[in-house]
Amino acid sequence: MILDVGQIIAQLGKEKGIDKGIIIDAIKEALESAARKKFGANKILEATYDPDTGEFEILSFRTVVESLTDPDTQMTVGEAQAMDPEAQVGDSLGERLSTKDLGRIAAQTARQIIMQKVKDAEREVIYNEFIGRKGEIINGIVQRYERDCLIIDMGRAEAIMPPSEQIPRERYRQTDRIRAYIKDVTKTSRGPEILLSRSDPRMILKLFEQEVPEVYEGVVSILSVAREPGFRTKIAVRSRDRDVDPVGACVGMKGSRVQSVVQELRGERIDIIAWDEDPAKFVCNALQPAEIIRVLVNESEKTMEVIVPEEQLLLAIGKKGQNVKLASKLVGWNIEVRAEGQVEDALKRAEGLFAKKPAEETSPPLPPEAEAADAPAPEGEAAQDPPPENEPPGAGNDAPKE
Repeated sequence: MILDVGQIIAQLGKEKGIDKGIIIDAIKEALESAARKKFGANKILEATYDPDTGEFEILSFRTVVESLTDPDTQMTVGEAQAMDPEAQVGDSLGERLSTKDLGRIAAQTARQIIMQKVKDAEREVIYNEFIGRKGEIINGIVQRYERDCLIIDMGRAEAIMPPSEQIPRERYRQTDRIRAYIKDVTKTSRGPEILLSRSDPRMILKLFEQEVPEVYEGVVSILSVAREPGFRTKIAVRSRDRDVDPVGACVGMKGSRVQSVVQELRGERIDIIAWDEDPAKFVCNALQPAEIIRVLVNESEKTMEVIVPEEQLLLAIGKKGQNVKLASKLVGWNIEVRAEGQVEDALKRAEGLFAKKPAEETSPPLPPEAEAADAPAPEGEAAQDPPPENEPPGAGNDAPKE
């Protein structure tokens, strides 16, 4: 096998991004496997490669013995000294085997082994490359939809974006460019599987890192993110430098920085909230622009009751409860919003109930006789007075006279 193998190996390694040593080892293993099929499985075979000549050789090693018992692995002293006059008992000598005699089947086997080894090495290279980029935002080209899953070409590999990781109402066509967040990279029998996402809250963090230098440098920190993909997002920010306004830094001059993120997310609304150690103040910031009258905090159950003016109730709750829901996720507390009038009415009703209850308890119950006397007469019968005292039973106006 005297070909310009060195050049072929170098070119293959460059195209696939694989180290030349891996390709050489794969060819050696393939040649050894093919030689065992041709010359016998008991032989001690070893393939070698000469980088200067670009030649692969197959050597069959046998041990020099005085009494020959296994001709596949042993040779006599006479055979050994014919090859090397200084050979002695116990030495191991190698004989060159012709690769031209391997045969068609053995050559096909060698080819399959080489291709499989190269493919495995290529998959490992791709996995190592993208596992190191996990958590980054990358660019890709849309290839197709498969069962609502988006298949994206990333150059050396294909990535997948399932429906759960897509933004609702976003649709792409073939060859469209897309930016997405590398959520996970796993090994499978078919190679590395790269999971992309555009709905993950961490994509918001990475976009602000790209657009806001203060966030990238760590001067401004994004401490919490609450997101409803495609509709609205709230982020809580804090500055480590007193001279840097965290909200203003993220908004940018005339809103340029936040607008870049909004455009990337195709119009998703983003609210930037100033983080506060006090949960009550944090909630007031999170529910802006609604005006807050007071906040009732239940620390044991991690709940808050927020009181707002009646005209501000819908603003505080938001469309389909979106504002209060995202504020609750952002703060990490269960939030219930009530109007000021509703609270006052509830207090008045409660006071009325407590006022009536003691009066009802002090009134004595009526005796059974009184209840019977007060009961109305049956329909069709007139109420009769009780008979007078000392009048015999049965006496009345209609009694016969003597």
